[in-house]
Amino acid sequence: MSDFIKHECGVAMVRLLKPISYYVEKYGTAAYGINKMYLLMQKQHNRGQDGAGLANIKFDMEPGQRYISRYRSNDSQPIKDIFARINAKFKDVYDRDPALLKNVDWLKKNISFTGELFLGHLRYGTFGGNDIEHCHPFLRQSNWITRNLVVAGNFNLTNVDELFDVLVDIGQHPKEKSDTVTVLEKIGHYLDEENQRLYYKFKQEGYSQVEISKLIGQNMDIQRILQNSAVSWDGGYTMAGLVGHGDAFVLRDPSGIRPAFYYQDDEVVVVTSERPVIQTAFNVPIDTIHEIKPGHALIIKRDGEVSEKIVRKPLASKPCSFERIYFSRGSDNDIYKERKQLGRNICPQILDAIDNDLENSVFSYIPNTAEVSFFGMMKGMQSELNKVKLAKIKALGPEPSDEDLQKILALRNRAEKIAVKDAKLRTFITQDDSRDDLVAHVYDITYGSVYQTDNLVIIDDSIVRGTTLKQSILRILDRLNPKRIVVASSAPQIRYPDCYGIDMAKLGDFIAFQAAIELLKDHGKESIIEDVYTKCKAQENLPKEKIINAVTAIYEPFTMEEVSVKVSELLTPEDMNAEVKIVFQSVNGLHLACPEHKGDWYFTGNYPTPGGNRVVNKAFINYYEGKNQRAY
Repeated sequence: MSDFIKHECGVAMVRLLKPISYYVEKYGTAAYGINKMYLLMQKQHNRGQDGAGLANIKFDMEPGQRYISRYRSNDSQPIKDIFARINAKFKDVYDRDPALLKNVDWLKKNISFTGELFLGHLRYGTFGGNDIEHCHPFLRQSNWITRNLVVAGNFNLTNVDELFDVLVDIGQHPKEKSDTVTVLEKIGHYLDEENQRLYYKFKQEGYSQVEISKLIGQNMDIQRILQNSAVSWDGGYTMAGLVGHGDAFVLRDPSGIRPAFYYQDDEVVVVTSERPVIQTAFNVPIDTIHEIKPGHALIIKRDGEVSEKIVRKPLASKPCSFERIYFSRGSDNDIYKERKQLGRNICPQILDAIDNDLENSVFSYIPNTAEVSFFGMMKGMQSELNKVKLAKIKALGPEPSDEDLQKILALRNRAEKIAVKDAKLRTFITQDDSRDDLVAHVYDITYGSVYQTDNLVIIDDSIVRGTTLKQSILRILDRLNPKRIVVASSAPQIRYPDCYGIDMAKLGDFIAFQAAIELLKDHGKESIIEDVYTKCKAQENLPKEKIINAVTAIYEPFTMEEVSVKVSELLTPEDMNAEVKIVFQSVNGLHLACPEHKGDWYFTGNYPTPGGNRVVNKAFINYYEGKNQRAY
């Protein structure tokens, strides 16, 4: 994605199902769980660069001994920072006496993070600051072991205000109005209620206080806690939690918007936001890894029992398609195929843009994450070139010469590595004029790879704001002196804000929205803008379940192609020599490439939860009233 946007957080959980001594004997280290968590978090580093956190719970600790450890970091390399601090502890032990590294009882009593249950988090901050207090996991502490709660997640809730009011109504005094604190306190409240319920039950049955504490842990109903907690949540979420005595859970939203995968054998249970990281870290085949079902929670009890239980009634499945287009790593078996197909599916729009002139076209990609869709595009273009070759051969008549045939058969689509990002260059100057000059040099280009008679076709993952295209990339490409530059987005036009995790909250930022507004003005249809504002305001105080998306009317008068032409016009720098055309994937092409991931609200406005409609209308109100702020 040439425009940088912050996006999905990542979670990783490891539950060791054997005593730590087992891993010492089999793998030669008591840090088996720590090492696996490092791999799982590092392989998901793409999901969070603002901060990271790791929590660990030790089982069977005596009162007075610490059993919960947590490190968080907002360092420039947060994962490295966290694990360097942990490894320093083990190095100190090694320097003192190497034999202690295999003494499990001593390690559990003296060294943090030598427990059986781990929860890691990678943060991309879409709301709030980047200070360490905003880093997950969050911890709710208590002297009662079964009331301690650790929570981390990949989520955004659209109805934080009403959830906050619920907490106040039940007598709480939350320290902050954020979805993270709200979730923590909501789960914590029902965790407390479950403790009370079991306490009175076992008290009436005559058990002692010490016996009751153990019985609460053994009989805690995590499913009940989550059902009560999540009943009013509106948004996309993968929510992971640990309870102090050793129960754990990972809950997924009813529409399956946010991803979660798990693997289980007789040694471990593992949960991550992406599937291939489990394959890599544990060297297991793809068919042993399962997706947590929408509306369900994977519950891991302290005794090792693992179950998947319903928490919210599943809705129509709407997994986020941006996971497939861009956010998740392309090493996933299915995502790799889908991204190639996205590149192939946009070939018709590209062919129109280059007037079907394959012989005078050069193909490439920006940024590197678009490489897989580039492969698919080239396969599609090869099929088109084969048609050209066949027509040329037929035109030679019944007895073509070997020389003529060789010329035709030698035709190849021209692919070049056009732009290389200079990783060392940082745009540290904040003044716009000076900064733009630096941005224009972030990419190095391959001179001599394009002729003045050529079309230069560049495929990108998606185009959000188009700022980087206009300020730098198009100008950089223009130095090669092509006849025409075609930028092809493997994703459809981004028309609506996201409110489930991606940092795309302001309508006015989207170049497709800007283009539609300009088209309305060009055609004398400004009244539609006023009418949409009126409809959005009229719904402002309605219950979210009764709100409809009024913003779709902005786009209704125009075809996708008309919007694309206007986008091209808006993003063409004034001093360009080459003609610029920007084309987009169709929504149908997206669905054909990613048939199991129909979450497309940022393209279509079809939000999977009622809160989405409220957010898009609020985003339009903010735009109309000139408020540069988030809609949720």
